[in-house]
Amino acid sequence: MTPRESLRKQIAGHRYIMAPGAYDTLTARLVQLAGFSAVYLTGGGYSRANGYPDLGLLSVSEIVAWLNRTVEAVDIPVIADMDNGYGNAINVVRAVREFEKAGVAGFHLEDQVAPKKCGHYEGKEVVTIHEMVSKIKAAVDTRRDAEMVIIARSDARAIEGLQGAINRVNAYLEAGADVAFVEAPQSVEEIAAIPKQVKGPVLINIFEGGKTPVVPASQLDKYGYRIGIYPSQTHRAAIRAAQDVLKLLKEQDGDAAKMEDRMATFADREAAVDTKRWQALEKKYLS
Repeated sequence: MTPRESLRKQIAGHRYIMAPGAYDTLTARLVQLAGFSAVYLTGGGYSRANGYPDLGLLSVSEIVAWLNRTVEAVDIPVIADMDNGYGNAINVVRAVREFEKAGVAGFHLEDQVAPKKCGHYEGKEVVTIHEMVSKIKAAVDTRRDAEMVIIARSDARAIEGLQGAINRVNAYLEAGADVAFVEAPQSVEEIAAIPKQVKGPVLINIFEGGKTPVVPASQLDKYGYRIGIYPSQTHRAAIRAAQDVLKLLKEQDGDAAKMEDRMATFADREAAVDTKRWQALEKKYLS
């Protein structure tokens, strides 16, 4: 079974899929090693990993280079963030071609204007339903592998209200998208209402500090969500851990022993990048 077939089977299996976020290739490896059945490559996380805020500042070529490396490094399905397709419907055609060649199992495409913003920032703007429907149709027509999952995201909750966002994703599903994604619902009641009104599988975005309250995965499953992406937990954990060890190094004359129990061992680090496999290949071909 290919990763794309696996993702489709999981979505059709009527159970909630947790897809933790990875902000770089190593983190995607860690998601797989932790036993998750899918990984989400967060565009916002990758932007921040490169020192930029989530404001659409990276190009499609920069994103695709990351996707290529990461898909090669993991076996589980990769769900990618295509932002708003990097422009109009013609740009979406090029983006879909590149994402498909990179091997992602699925991607989400959003209805924000360019340049886009993080879904939980203020001041977002959305394109017309007609324009986004055209982008979805372009994505569907461009896709060569029908197994690749197209996720239609709407950021209209903050602008047109919850019902406006639901109406939008239903139009996007009708245009050929496989999964709907209403970004940033603002209460548990809104979270519960979305799957009841959306005419297809639904994805939700969960993390502390945004506009959406955190709801347990078991409850989201009961509400009817099929996928949950958890984009920033790994990155926030890494930022704080790095801050803590850097502070300790500075204060303790270069000695981080007090944090040794909170750091990966040498063996853990090597396992994360599958060093033994590469050493075996080296022995096979170079000895």
